[in-house]
Amino acid sequence: MGLPFTEDQFLNNFADYNSDIFPAQVFLYLLAGLSIYLVFNKKAYSDRLISCILFFLWSWMGIVYYILFFSSINKPAYIFGFLFIVQAALFLKYGVLDRKLSFSFSKNIYGLAGLAMILYGLIIYPIFGYFIGHVYPYQPTFGAPCPTTIFTFGLLLWIPARVPKKLLAIPLLWSFVGFSAAFAFGILEDILLLVAGLVAVILIWYRDSKGDTV
Repeated sequence: MGLPFTEDQFLNNFADYNSDIFPAQVFLYLLAGLSIYLVFNKKAYSDRLISCILFFLWSWMGIVYYILFFSSINKPAYIFGFLFIVQAALFLKYGVLDRKLSFSFSKNIYGLAGLAMILYGLIIYPIFGYFIGHVYPYQPTFGAPCPTTIFTFGLLLWIPARVPKKLLAIPLLWSFVGFSAAFAFGILEDILLLVAGLVAVILIWYRDSKGDTV
């Protein structure tokens, strides 16, 4: 079964999104940078603020990207918008209200895999896209689902305690759905979306079952 929109519609939707929200992309990058800074420069409020940033990013994707923009070419976008808002609420619950999410970095497989995903989502993803012909504004920027989901998996790998498994379900689901664009429209930078999702979930499950820490 084919997708309900064409490649031109898909890329033009990104162009409309990027043009209309500019310069919000800069703010979204600053939020991502702040979250990384807070991991390496711990304050009493660091973990809650990182969770607030994740809450904001997933709310942004659900409301702004899906409901306000992508729904114009794909009506099921409302469903994904709702799911992304649910994911945002989960970060709010576990990270801000319950204070169950604590982020830290160590030079082991979990920390390094998380770092690779964060760097890919923020830096390598747009560079890769540019060199295969997805030039701004016709490219997914940070704040759009695929690079932001990869970034999120990276931060989840930086949680040393057990990760609430409810936090993994929607990002993993989206990694399968978003991966389809890599084949349907040649968005090759999305190929690592599914890889990141599977690697992150497997590593988190293994770490939690073995009682390892980041």
